[in-house]
Amino acid sequence: MPERILVTGGTGQLGSVVVERLVSAGERVRALSRRRRSGGGAEWVAGDLRSGRGINTALAGCDVVLHCATDYRHEVATMRTLVEAARWTGNPPHVVYVSIVGVDRVPLGYYAAKLAAEEVLASSGLPHTIQRATQFHSLVRVVLAGAGRLPVVPVPRWRFQPVDVRDLAVRLAELAKAEPTGRAPDFGGPEVLAAADLAKALLAASGRTKRVLPVRLPGALFRAYAEGGHLAPGHTDGVITFRQYLAEQANPAALRYH
Repeated sequence: MPERILVTGGTGQLGSVVVERLVSAGERVRALSRRRRSGGGAEWVAGDLRSGRGINTALAGCDVVLHCATDYRHEVATMRTLVEAARWTGNPPHVVYVSIVGVDRVPLGYYAAKLAAEEVLASSGLPHTIQRATQFHSLVRVVLAGAGRLPVVPVPRWRFQPVDVRDLAVRLAELAKAEPTGRAPDFGGPEVLAAADLAKALLAASGRTKRVLPVRLPGALFRAYAEGGHLAPGHTDGVITFRQYLAEQANPAALRYH
């Protein structure tokens, strides 16, 4: 029988794309959601990683878990729930966890939670792979769009390496079929660009012209970003650029799933 792959966070920004990718590749896909759903070619199961409700049932018979669900306030607790449930299965699955590049270098609360969750999985004894990725296009867009409401657009003197969720979905589909590696090589977007250049691209895509003002910000957090702690040097794995992503937002037919 082909392997059965469970995707947690099956309705999320990343998880929904991963489910679509796997289904289109003919994989046996089970998708976890907090509420009952159907359709899309996947077998949907209801479960809650916070309470543990339905998680044993969701894992039953699964060979691989792509853990795409994320929960800022409960990241570690939900990982523990998943690990404990996986231990109780007759054949512990390969757990692939999606983390963030820089969780061990950038002093941010969410990053600390992701790093702690990595450590829970790494010490669990389960076959596992940890895949860190750079920031999603959508996150960079939201951050810069907020500053873009001002007459002059202030942006930090940082660089970003945004990645598209569809590119990451391709990597996760590959990992689902591969042997556990522990820590996989970081996965980065196709370009490393200054925040000012990204802001200008966002303004151009929306038909606006404003002055973009790079600024320096104090503190350990901002210093870590300025030093590139969130970047993946040498790992320009993605294909879809930020400008392509923006073009698609304006015209959904501009870029097709690849």
